[in-house]
Amino acid sequence: MTNSTNSKKDRWPENWLGKPYYSLDAYCKQTFGRKVYKVSLNIGLSCPNRDGSLDTRGCIFCSEGGSGDFAYKIASPETGIFEEAGELLKNAFSAHPGSPFIGYFQAYTNTYGPLPYLKTLYEYILARPEIIGISIATRPDCISLEIIRLLNRFKIDFPGKFIWVELGLQTIQERTAVSIRRGYSLPCFQSSYERLTAFDIPVVIHVILGLPNESTQDIVETIRYVNHLHPFGVKLQLLHILEGTDLAGDYLQGKFKTLSREEYISLAAKSLSLLSPDIVIHRITGDGPKKITIAPKWSFDKKNVLNTLHGYMREKGIYHGSGTSDIL
Repeated sequence: MTNSTNSKKDRWPENWLGKPYYSLDAYCKQTFGRKVYKVSLNIGLSCPNRDGSLDTRGCIFCSEGGSGDFAYKIASPETGIFEEAGELLKNAFSAHPGSPFIGYFQAYTNTYGPLPYLKTLYEYILARPEIIGISIATRPDCISLEIIRLLNRFKIDFPGKFIWVELGLQTIQERTAVSIRRGYSLPCFQSSYERLTAFDIPVVIHVILGLPNESTQDIVETIRYVNHLHPFGVKLQLLHILEGTDLAGDYLQGKFKTLSREEYISLAAKSLSLLSPDIVIHRITGDGPKKITIAPKWSFDKKNVLNTLHGYMREKGIYHGSGTSDIL
């Protein structure tokens, strides 16, 4: 099967919507019949890597915003749901009136809080008519059986709405995991992944490309591990150097270099080729706030990066899954 260009190199299905990989946009249009948008949420939680349970410094790449620099802050454990939360959400939804949204619990660790508080917030978002489902970003060491049972219950209470969990893996290389202060082992990650999937809760796995001192082979090993797990989705994240992080200090001291655009394009294409073509690609590059992003500056032009990636993959005859099996 080929797309509408009928190019011999364009060997991917038409429902990929012209991209050489199965994107989240394509999945949503195929599943829900229309484009779906995200609203990023900050519910005022912390992280065991910040509150002293494991450390107080966080992962070396994580900003003060806890990866939720663009998120709407709608609640805190002390005060509950803010009075202005409804108005904030209304403003977010007004950007695409009438469109469905994913409620993305993004900032910090979104299962790291009192269960009654989490239940209230998840329900508050799931109950909104604009929301067709939620995606919860968290750490594998913050997935308890009680959390899983709660999410499983929501599948019954909110039929027709989906629930995804996003787990940060970043790398399977333990030496790198220690150096970035990830704070949990690979067996911990795998255990949480298996517990979630045992309850049929889809998982999106985060991987960072360009971590300090990782070789192409190191990255390939991580991607092969992820592909073996066969999650619902994957996020490929370009490493950004953000002001105020320990990673920024190392970078400015010349301890490592960030990837060039050409290096990232090659790594991203290689990674996509090694992932099964039915794994949904939720992200290719990611965004860092421009005001605090030190490097790489070339990542600011996201459209250009994606267009370059698509062109590179077409030129090389690479597509999602081409390194695992033929999808035709």
